Amino acid sequence: MLGAGSAPARCVPISSDRARRSAGLAEIDRLRTENEMLRSRLSGLTEAILRINEDLDLDVVLQEVVDGARILTGARYGAITTIDKAGDLQNLLFSGLSPEQEQIVVGYDRGMELFHYLSGADGPLRTSNFIAHAESVGFDGFEPHIEAFLGAQIKVRDRHVGTIFVGEKHDDSEFTQEDEETVEMFASQAAMAVINACRYGDEQRAKADLRALVNTSPVGVVVVDVASENVVVANREARRLIGIGLEQEHLSVKSFLPLRFKRMDGSEAVLDDLPFEQALHADETVRAEELVIVRPDGSQVATLVNAAAIRSDGGELMTIIAIVQDMSPLEELERLRAEFLAMVSHELRAPLTAIKGSAATVLDSLMPPDPAEVRQFFHIVDEQADHMRSLINDLLDMTRIEAGALPVTPEAADVASIVDHAKNAFLDGGYQHHVKIDLMPNLPRVRADRQRIVQVLHNLLSNAAANAHDWSTITVSASLDDTHVAISVTDEGAGIAPERLPLLFTKFSQTHRDHEHRVGTGYGLGLAICRGIVEAHGGRIWARSGGQNQGTRFTFTIPALGEPASEVARDDPASGTVTRAPTKVERILVVEDDPRTVHYIRNTLARAGYVPIITGDPREFEQLLATERPHLALLDLVLPDTDAFELIRRSPKVLEVPVIIVSGRGDDQLVARAFELGATDFIVKPFSPTELRARIAAALRRRTQSRYTEPYRLADLTVDYMTRTVTVAGQAVNLTPTEYRVLSELCTNAGRDLSYEQLLESVWGDGASGDAQRVRTVVKDLRAKLGDDARKPTFILTVPNVGYRAAVS
Repeated sequence: MLGAGSAPARCVPISSDRARRSAGLAEIDRLRTENEMLRSRLSGLTEAILRINEDLDLDVVLQEVVDGARILTGARYGAITTIDKAGDLQNLLFSGLSPEQEQIVVGYDRGMELFHYLSGADGPLRTSNFIAHAESVGFDGFEPHIEAFLGAQIKVRDRHVGTIFVGEKHDDSEFTQEDEETVEMFASQAAMAVINACRYGDEQRAKADLRALVNTSPVGVVVVDVASENVVVANREARRLIGIGLEQEHLSVKSFLPLRFKRMDGSEAVLDDLPFEQALHADETVRAEELVIVRPDGSQVATLVNAAAIRSDGGELMTIIAIVQDMSPLEELERLRAEFLAMVSHELRAPLTAIKGSAATVLDSLMPPDPAEVRQFFHIVDEQADHMRSLINDLLDMTRIEAGALPVTPEAADVASIVDHAKNAFLDGGYQHHVKIDLMPNLPRVRADRQRIVQVLHNLLSNAAANAHDWSTITVSASLDDTHVAISVTDEGAGIAPERLPLLFTKFSQTHRDHEHRVGTGYGLGLAICRGIVEAHGGRIWARSGGQNQGTRFTFTIPALGEPASEVARDDPASGTVTRAPTKVERILVVEDDPRTVHYIRNTLARAGYVPIITGDPREFEQLLATERPHLALLDLVLPDTDAFELIRRSPKVLEVPVIIVSGRGDDQLVARAFELGATDFIVKPFSPTELRARIAAALRRRTQSRYTEPYRLADLTVDYMTRTVTVAGQAVNLTPTEYRVLSELCTNAGRDLSYEQLLESVWGDGASGDAQRVRTVVKDLRAKLGDDARKPTFILTVPNVGYRAAVS
């Protein structure tokens, strides 16, 4: 019983208490689950961040970023883009796509526009149906089909450096707010990793470029660290000069102790007087010190040395740098010049003496000379005058070649006729050698100045005769070499030492290095003139020899016209062997910052009928490449803040057209590097207008010829140029010859706008100019036969007020 005044007890239902406990446990489980998910999410985010910071290679970092984004969100597909400071797309990497899917994405005709649009979003872009979103902003037909999509920008402070994209979750669900937050956090962490990788890549490229520049330098470069006395840098030329091979990696100051140094007068140079010591102890820059380096093996080389000390900001001596230039080529050139002047003096004095003697004999005779004697004296005067004229003409030609003004008038010419003319002129000179002619059948005509090429052959034949025994055989052969005809002159003479081969085509150089001038070997100008004439035609010349008594083979090339010598036929890509000459409507993109060179190139191209597109700003290169769609690019090697090599690496799309690099240096290393990067040709300044035109024409012909070897394919359409057949969905399409020529012209220039005038000139010839309706009629019939809807064409696209364009396959 309850006591008096006690409050009545309240009963709590047992079921209500259990419910509260159950709800509390459920909340605890939910919080525990959320904590586990958060812990897992943070763990995954931490691991992904650690992975992207493990490497500094940009491609590796970008791949880790996009792979990490996919893992964090459970996405099937991923992509990442980076942009430069100007906002242009720089890199694009995929994750999770098959190679076929990647090709489809890259092949989307508005792919770059789409990525620019997605990268330019103000904030994260999340949608449950990406295809519908893309179509709503004008991007139709994108593949592969993606529904769930999430994109987030990679930013450092306010600078946008790239964008991460993920699509299609593995469980086919939509991306959540948590996914968006995760990708945003990850992108903020990835930003510094991407920036650091970019900086590291720029630094490594700069170091590699500097190393390459130093290693390929024609002068020796030695850098010594003062504190350790270790040699930090010793390039190839420096090692060659001091006689230390590349296999000896670690060098120190002690490595130079076996060397001896002499003055140019032969006296020994004491240690304290050496440029290195003067720069080190006297703290002075040594300029143009002439020293002879005596190597341990006793060989020696004359050098010109410059040395300087490099100090830190605090004044501490850090390094000593020395530049060592080999004086041997200059000494050799001076020796050759002196020999040449002596030779020319002798060659001029001898005929003058003969002419003077003949005239004096007739004039001083007390009795009237016999008419037969007078004729003999006249023969002597005539012969010696011809000898002097030949020498003077060679001197004038050499001067014109060096000035880039050698007159050359190329025209269609028959190789057999040129060779026969040169052979007859050679034999008429009294030579007693047997000349064997070996020409490949059906050689195409060449674009050559007949008189000049005969001059080249005559010089080579005379050179062969001078270095071979009388009655020996000299062989003249010719064959097709890609887009050129290669002509060779081979003798059975004494051969040429390997070290002399690179010097053969320099001025004053003789085939053999004799102390006395050998009768009949010329003045040392013939081969240099040959080189100038051949290069003015857009060709090359070289020599090969097996060594002593192995004979010598000289070969030069001339651009082929692409038509057989027996008949000049209209180009027909179906033959598979004919190459088109330029139509003279080609656009040439020129990147050159020197005003005089720009003026020179612009005039040369304009006079040749090309359309020059010229810029001096390398930053405009990519834009002009995209908007102007040039047929060929002409790039100066050295440009403001960059070079042609960097332009090619930055814009590999330029290699879709021929690329010719122009440089004031013709080092083998530079030429090799240009061709390794994909350049078509390399021209050394100064060059004549004729050489520039010939090289451009050859490059364009080579490109046209390569276009005629691979069939054009787009959707169901196939155009096989080799068999001259056209099929749609495997079914042959019967076209008239004119329809086929129009279609092949469009397809070989796929992606380029061809005007009515261009099509009329290429297909019908000059007489059809202005008749645009003729083109429209043929295209209308073509579309009907190909099943191409004119209102929404797939194959032949209309370019309003211009002409037509074949879609890119």
